[in-house]
Order: sequence, then C-alpha cells, then structure tokens
Amino acid sequence: METKESLGYLKGLLDGLDLDEGKKETKAIRAIVDVLNNIVEDIDDMTEGVELLAQQLDAVDEDLADVEDYLLDEDEDDFDCDCCDCDDEYEEFELECPYCGEAFTVDEDTVLEGSTNCPNCGELLELEVELDDDCDCEDCDCEE
Repeated sequence: METKESLGYLKGLLDGLDLDEGKKETKAIRAIVDVLNNIVEDIDDMTEGVELLAQQLDAVDEDLADVEDYLLDEDEDDFDCDCCDCDDEYEEFELECPYCGEAFTVDEDTVLEGSTNCPNCGELLELEVELDDDCDCEDCDCEE
C-alpha cells in the first residue's frame, strides 16, 4: 500500500472511531494526521521534481554524447591536410632489435625521443631514423 493510500486508510479509521471533537486528544490526533498529509504532499512534490531532473539529466547526457562524438570525429580529421597533396598522417616505423632480432613498431613520437626499450628483451635501443619532410606548403598546419 502506498503512503497516500495508507494516509487515506488512517483518516477513515479516525472518522470511524466517532471521537469527541471537543477533547484535546482528538484535536491532537487530527493535527498529527494533518501533518502526515502535508508530509505526503511534500514527498509527492519532491518525487515529481526528481523525475523531472532525471529526464533533464538524460537529455544533457545525450547532448554530451553527441558533443563527444563530434569532438572525436574532429580529432581524427586533425591529421588530414586539405590545402596540398602532402601526406600528413601520423607515421609508424618498423624496427628490428639488434640484440634479440624481434621486429616491432614504434610511433613518430618515440622516434623523436631518440630511444626506446625493446618490448621483447628490454634492451635500450638508440633510434637514428630520419623523418621525411615532404610538405612544401606554407598555408597548412603541418608540423613540417
């Protein structure tokens, strides 16, 4: 039984008791029932407010997901240079460890750092790889 229904049942019981309305005890019981009624109304109002907030939060969450998708798509386009024919993709380099012979791939940032550890044997490898400077344009955001 819900709180509102329980309160209605309590009011019905109170009315069925045929209490003398002039007695202090009856007035106290009626005042308690009125307070309970006010509490039930406040709870109903808060429940409606929480449900409205939940709907608004869901809408904001969906909007945020759209923004995240848009930003992730933007990031993927950052490597494309539309103003010339240069290839501005992030390069990867395949290396072979001189100690164990294991072939592995490193990214451009690792090459620029100048050294890396072999993922197989753990030896520190000094990298001496020259990066291509193919881009001749002046207007793009290429890092060349």
